[in-house]
Amino acid sequence: MPSTQRVGVYVDAENVRYNGGYQMRYDVLRRFAGREKGLLQRLNTYIAHDAERAREDIEYAKKSRMYQQMVRDFGWKITVKYVRRYTDEAGNVSTKANADLDMAVDAMLQAEKLDQVILVTGDGDFLQVVSALQNRGCRVELIGFKNVSRQLQQEVDAFWSGFLIPDLLPVSYEPRNEWGNAGSCVRGVCTKWFPDKGYGFLRFINAISPDLWITDPREPGSPYVSVFCHANEVAAEVTEEMLMNRETILEFYLNESEQKDNGLVASNVRLAFGVNR
Repeated sequence: MPSTQRVGVYVDAENVRYNGGYQMRYDVLRRFAGREKGLLQRLNTYIAHDAERAREDIEYAKKSRMYQQMVRDFGWKITVKYVRRYTDEAGNVSTKANADLDMAVDAMLQAEKLDQVILVTGDGDFLQVVSALQNRGCRVELIGFKNVSRQLQQEVDAFWSGFLIPDLLPVSYEPRNEWGNAGSCVRGVCTKWFPDKGYGFLRFINAISPDLWITDPREPGSPYVSVFCHANEVAAEVTEEMLMNRETILEFYLNESEQKDNGLVASNVRLAFGVNR
């Protein structure tokens, strides 16, 4: 039965694009936002467009049109922010297409008819917006990739690393990747590591689910899967300190375990994103 919860999603597309979220899939984001069967009341994204470049670069104009049409096909409302150019006293030209104000105003005005707001950004300028939305009774969740404001993460009701949401960010060199199946490439975190024994356990989200709060893979209904990992499979760039830091995002392949029925082991474990990177 559908939930009566009304959900609004607001995407700071430029912030996402420049901070690790290039090629983010809007269809998967929509699926994640609706994981609890709520009503997707607002799906807003704020995309920059360089009109001057589009007049001179036919390929850019074509790709921009196609991309915006694809996003609209998934049911999103697009607010286009046109790039502006500024020249300083030294003659240096800088560009800007900031959507912060539009996004903040829309979220505040529309919050009256929302129960949950999902912000997709890493910009700490939204800190006061989060507090205001919460004071109006909204639950506020945050999705970000790299350079996400620490304060913003702590202020929201839940923070999700976009790297860990299945298929939200495609694995570029695995175009037919079947996330979660043996042979596929996934991203996850290390939950336990035993330096003296030379092994540990990694965890990844197997599927988008309303039960993401059940983080223990041993619990019935948990969408998380635990994977055995031997130290020999870990890239040299990944230190023990990184492994024991839950903020370190690892990318690895899944293989069937020879020791445990229906078990999985990790191979070719490398750093996707880490605080020490």
